[in-house]
Formats: sequence, structure tokens, C-alpha cells
Amino acid sequence: MHDITCTNVEGLEAAAGELDVPFEMDEDAFRAFYDRTARPLWAYLARITGDRQTADDLLQESYYRVLRARTAIDDETHRRNYLFRIATNLARDRYRRRATSPEVVPTLGESHGADVEAAGRTERRADLHRALGRLKRRERELLWLAYAQGSTHQEIGETLGLKTGSIKPLLFRARKRLAGLLRGTPQPGGDRA
Repeated sequence: MHDITCTNVEGLEAAAGELDVPFEMDEDAFRAFYDRTARPLWAYLARITGDRQTADDLLQESYYRVLRARTAIDDETHRRNYLFRIATNLARDRYRRRATSPEVVPTLGESHGADVEAAGRTERRADLHRALGRLKRRERELLWLAYAQGSTHQEIGETLGLKTGSIKPLLFRARKRLAGLLRGTPQPGGDRA
């Protein structure tokens, strides 16, 4: 992730003021919220889009939309879920407009003279990146939110706009499909949708 700092909150607040939209967080509260959520949000966006520049753009737009939102959300968890929901929708909209699917680009270093164990880990990581790249976007979103972000089923449902009860079977299918791809077993549903 590029160096993410929250240095121009005043400018964002001024922009929000120009839109004459109430913003319920003061500068310190926004800065604290940003500090807690920027890295996980950027990592999520980078994973689902496969592109660091796109992740940067969507991160900025997500916070801008939170700033100009008319809804005051006092609960930290709901505010975070709202932010991730905005980011998810922005990523989907971007790819609908481009009529393409995100590519997951492995960013793995070379293992010059590394021992066998390190080389094995690098190979497994590359296999995982390739398999994740072959999953459908929704499957990647589910797996990332559940396992990388540690989100609850309710939080995942709120973020992705799904019913909480559907998260468990969707995660099961996504894990099963990922496992099959890692084993080299053809999976129903084809690649990427």
C-alpha cells in the first residue's frame, strides 16, 4: 500500500461544506476512523481489484463518499461496514463500466538461494494467488472479508448486501472451490464471473 496519510481533512471538510451536506464526525474522530480502517480497506480493495492504483483511487473515493453521506452512524462497526459496502459497490461499478473482471496479480519476490522450505512457501503462495485469481469476484470478496479481515457473517452480509443466513453456505462453496483449484480439480461454475 502506498503511504496513506490523512493530511487534508480540512480540505475534505471544506468540500463537504460546499456540498452543504452535514458531516457528523469531527476532524479528530475522522482521523482516528481513517487510521483504523485505511490499511484493511486498501488491502481488501487491492485483493478484489488486483490493481494497486485502482485500490488507491477507490480508497479515496470511499472516504469521500463517507464524508458526504447524509447518514450519521454512531456505531463504529456499522460505520466500518458502511465504508466497506461503499468500497465494494465502487469496485463493482468500475468493473461493470469496463466490462472486465479484476485480475489478481501475484506480487511475489524471487527466492535467490533460499532454502527448500522457503521456496516451498513461495510456491504455495503463488499457487494460492493463482487460485484466488480464478475465483469469482464474489467468492474472493467473501473469503477476504471472512479470513483476512476477520469479519462476522453479519458484517459480511452488511458489507456485500447479502442476507446473513446466506453467508455460511456461500463461504462453504467458496472454500470448496478454492480447495479444488488448489488441488487442480476442475470446479463447477467456470472461471470468474
